[in-house]
Amino acid sequence: MQPNSQHDLVGGPFAVIESDPGVFTTLVRKLGVAGLEVTELYSVEAFATDHINPYGLIFCYLCEADTSAKPEFSPEDDLDDPDARSIWFANQLSDDACASQAILNVLLNCRDVDLGPELKEFAADTEKMSPVMRGLAISNSFHIREAQNSLARPADLRGAYHSLATTALESAKAKAKADSSPPSKRRKTSTAWSSRRKSARASNSEKVDSYHYIGYVPAHGRVWELDGLRPSGPLDVGAIDVEQPEGGESRAGWMDIVRPALQRRMHGADTSSAGHIQYNLLAIVDDPYLRASDELEMLKRERAALERRLAELHPEGWEDKVDGTLRASAAHAFASPLRPAATVPGRVYAADFGSRKMARELAILDMPARALVPTWEQCVRNALAASVVVGEEVSKAESAQADHVKRTFDYEPYIREFIAAVQNEGLLEDALERGGGAGATEVAASTSKARSKAKGSSRKRG
Repeated sequence: MQPNSQHDLVGGPFAVIESDPGVFTTLVRKLGVAGLEVTELYSVEAFATDHINPYGLIFCYLCEADTSAKPEFSPEDDLDDPDARSIWFANQLSDDACASQAILNVLLNCRDVDLGPELKEFAADTEKMSPVMRGLAISNSFHIREAQNSLARPADLRGAYHSLATTALESAKAKAKADSSPPSKRRKTSTAWSSRRKSARASNSEKVDSYHYIGYVPAHGRVWELDGLRPSGPLDVGAIDVEQPEGGESRAGWMDIVRPALQRRMHGADTSSAGHIQYNLLAIVDDPYLRASDELEMLKRERAALERRLAELHPEGWEDKVDGTLRASAAHAFASPLRPAATVPGRVYAADFGSRKMARELAILDMPARALVPTWEQCVRNALAASVVVGEEVSKAESAQADHVKRTFDYEPYIREFIAAVQNEGLLEDALERGGGAGATEVAASTSKARSKAKGSSRKRG
């Protein structure tokens, strides 16, 4: 049974998810944030970053989780940075919540972003909290946990619950053992950190590879590194040396500040991974579909305004005065995969769309007659380019949705029933003995029959 409140005090595990831009884009949207997309950057140079104007960056790298080593604290960790008090930052308290942790640390410091009702309420509730309490609020948020877990593979989700159950069982055994020992021999209860060190030494200091996420965001005229495992809080990377517009903040120029810090991180990740690239860099940007869709919708209205003027000037007909090829292309230039009808206005997203539309229509009314035909032809050319971009974004979204379905679908019940049906037919041992020979062919021939049996047994259990 799902809890009615978004704050689940009982809690549950966070399952690991892939560091993939499509997965992170879906996670951002499941959290309720509108108008944003996560894309992957293959370079931090200006030619690869300046044109996308990112809201923030998420750096994912492979690190060796050595539980036998204590975290290193630098002298700066005890310094109180007054500038950092205005930054929303949460410490990471759940091991596998780093994806949601990094996204929230970035998004809750961004201006002009539609966070949605859930995150707006979450930000308001945690505004006065300490980083540790904010991390606890993330761990106990049913909305955030379910958004991340909905993108995990079923095997990873089961592994998260198994790990939680194992930890709880070991803790209960340790407590029962301590309570049953004689009072004279009872020792001081070990801390969680010392218990992990003892467990690590018992397992010969086994190292486990894991991924960690660090966020970078411009806020209040400076660039901040937001590492949920840093006890001291946000790290000031540097000041943004650009003039801030009145009443707001600019994202221009901040990549020049963060670039050296990212290059150092990348170099360190390369050194620790024996020459293999074990990191990726994700950027949170404006959704290109919304921008392209708004442009196409604006061109539809511009075309209508131009054709009204042309019809007034040429009551006998104006179609023969424009380029014939463009006239033939206009039938599909203003259409998109989601809205095939070229003349039907669609949904718009930009807040200033109405004012820009009115300004464009007024400009067309004041336009001289000789400029109407060239403007109409250019409008069709722009619509052809915009419709291509919209189609590409729709195809990309369809591919991401297909990947999401394949990743989150649980194939294990079918595989289990299929293998059981093959075993019941007496073909499994022969197939294993022969490997890829005739036994495999016989198994393939019986696939249809085994699948029907599997479905029949599933229906019986249901």
